[in-house]
Amino acid sequence: MIDINESVMRFLLAFIVVGPLLGAAAALLPAPPGLKGKSPDQAVLRHGVTVTGAILVAAIVLALGFDHDQPSKMQATTDISWIPALDVRIHLGTDGISLPLLVLTALLAFLCALHSYVKPPTGPSPKAFVALLLVLESGTLATFAVLDLILFFLAFETVLVPMYFLIARWGGEGRAEAAWKFILYTLLGSVVMLLGLLLIGIEAGTFDMVALATDNGRSLTASVQVIAVLAIGIGLAVKTPMWPLHSWLPDAHTAAPTVGSVLLAGVLLKMGTYGFVRILLPAAPDGFRTFAPYLAAFAVVGVIYGSLACLALAKRGAKGDLKRLIAYSSVGHMGFVLLGIATMTPTGVNGALFANVAHGLITGLLFFLVGALKDRTGSTDLDALAKETGAALYGRAPRLGGLLAFAAVASLGLPGLAGFWGEMLALFGAFDPAEGLSRPAFLTFMAIGAFGTLLTAAYLLIVVRRVCMGAAPQDTPRLTDVRSHEFAAWTPLVVLTVVAGLWPKILLGLTDPAVQQLLAGGTR
Repeated sequence: MIDINESVMRFLLAFIVVGPLLGAAAALLPAPPGLKGKSPDQAVLRHGVTVTGAILVAAIVLALGFDHDQPSKMQATTDISWIPALDVRIHLGTDGISLPLLVLTALLAFLCALHSYVKPPTGPSPKAFVALLLVLESGTLATFAVLDLILFFLAFETVLVPMYFLIARWGGEGRAEAAWKFILYTLLGSVVMLLGLLLIGIEAGTFDMVALATDNGRSLTASVQVIAVLAIGIGLAVKTPMWPLHSWLPDAHTAAPTVGSVLLAGVLLKMGTYGFVRILLPAAPDGFRTFAPYLAAFAVVGVIYGSLACLALAKRGAKGDLKRLIAYSSVGHMGFVLLGIATMTPTGVNGALFANVAHGLITGLLFFLVGALKDRTGSTDLDALAKETGAALYGRAPRLGGLLAFAAVASLGLPGLAGFWGEMLALFGAFDPAEGLSRPAFLTFMAIGAFGTLLTAAYLLIVVRRVCMGAAPQDTPRLTDVRSHEFAAWTPLVVLTVVAGLWPKILLGLTDPAVQQLLAGGTR
């Protein structure tokens, strides 16, 4: 930790939120003659790397200046009246819950911009691509930084338009249908969510998330809490995505470009689970307790469903798409996150927050690797990779094969890697849920979730065996192994996956005090 003045911290957080928007506007302007390089397209892609790099540096400095002795305290706060008639304020701040997600978002956005610079996207104008990428980053960062319900909704919705166009204009086969399904599902969920947010704000007399957390639902009747949790929960569950509201996700991932898949899995899914923790748990605890068993039941069904879908895609002759398989795996992994939140215990919620970050790192790496594999072989079809092209990555591209195997075992929750702790803590939370929740029911959910970890290991090991192992046909040429720029881009994800797995305190030390205070009914 370094000692940074509070006003500087406040500026850093504001810059992190607004900076990408300014960068997006600048990307649409003509490049100055001295900065064009070989072409205007190269200049605007370099601009994307510069802006996202500056945001990442600001996020790292913010994390270093964060007072780690008081992670439950809101820091770097800005509170300015915006719409006095509705008491809507531009209220920003960060604590131990949101800080890891801010840094994760900044990191993945920078890596995506770097990937796009080295391998320019095929499609319409790179100017539009970079501008959309930066707007997407700004909306995601704002979601994790704002402390006003109306601002949260606006930030939550900001990401929909850029992601729609990234899929529809730069995606692959079936992109138009996938983009429409994505926008319709998420918009319909958001309409219901807005009604719930307005209900809480009007009934409690404030839209301020800090005040609502401190009040801990005392200003809301039980019926208001139940209605609000149902309405807001539907919108958040669509974005998470929770079974059975997940069907937009596999199509979106399959059609999206590599950059879109990385950001969609790495950070956009976290917006839904973050909303459960930041808004519903502290602001409407009684209403949340009513729905917690149902949320846990849907969560473990999602774990099993996602794993069975992946097993079906992984089997020989199924023509399973590797990107689609990873998308279904996200349904299962986010099921563990929702299970942890549903326990309403510090152990379970800490596990959910840890799993959020771990999933962002590991799945981001997986989509980068699958994108590289498609560039080299021209396919993400498992049967084509295993038979026709004879992928056999260990022999043809050993470093690429090794990284794919590493990401797979991290995703299945191997102890010592980041994927292990979140799932384990979520299951521990289900073993002893919060007071008022049925322990026999949650023990059942825990057993089902634990069985889901075995299914997860099964399909990921099948993928590794089919893609990485085996002897390639003699006439099959070697594949290009990991390039230097790919090594530079993927190394941070690998290192952070190992560090978080071996030293979980680096995350739990941030989240636990904030979670304890949030569940106790207050935040300073």
